[in-house]
Amino acid sequence: MAILRGLPPADTVALATRAWDLGIGVVEVPARDAQGMEALRATVRAGAERGVRVGAGTVVDLGQVREVAACGAAFTVAPGFDPEVMAASREAAMPHLPGVASPTDVQGVLRAGGRWVKAFPASVLGPDWIRALHGPFPDLRVVATGGVDGRNARTFLDAGAAMVAVGSALGDPEQIPLLTAL
Repeated sequence: MAILRGLPPADTVALATRAWDLGIGVVEVPARDAQGMEALRATVRAGAERGVRVGAGTVVDLGQVREVAACGAAFTVAPGFDPEVMAASREAAMPHLPGVASPTDVQGVLRAGGRWVKAFPASVLGPDWIRALHGPFPDLRVVATGGVDGRNARTFLDAGAAMVAVGSALGDPEQIPLLTAL
C-alpha cells in the first residue's frame, strides 16, 4: 500500500499514478488537514478514472469519517483503534484498518468485528512481533506500516504480514526498483 502524505494534490495524484502503474493497487491519502482532504478528493477522482479505489488515512474521529466518506474514500485507516471510528466507517460502507501495537488492541479489533489490523509502528514492533502475533491470532491479517521500505519490506512479508504500507520511502528514487521487485 502506498501512503501519500503531506503532498499538494497534483503531486499526490502524480505519485498515486506512478504507484498504480507499478502495480501497487492500494493507495491511502492521509486526510488530517485541509490540504490532505483536497489531495484525497483529487486522488479519488483520478482513481475512479482507472477503476481504482482510494482510502483515507489518519482518520481518528467521527467528523473525519463523515468528511472522507463525502470525498468518496473507499476505506479508512487510523494509527490506533477506536471502536466508534471503526463502527462509523463500517456504517458509511468503508472498511476500516485500525492501528495496533499490542495483543489487547488486536482483541478489541476482533471483538468489534475486524479481521485486518495495521501493525504500527512496524519498524519498532518488528517482524518477530508479527510472527508471534499469529500464534494466538492465526487468521489475523496484518499490514506492516511505519518505517517500512524496499530494504525491509520482505522481512515483514516473510514474518506473516499480508501487506506492507510504504510512505516516505516512495519519495526516494532508489526505493522504487526495490519495491517494484516485491
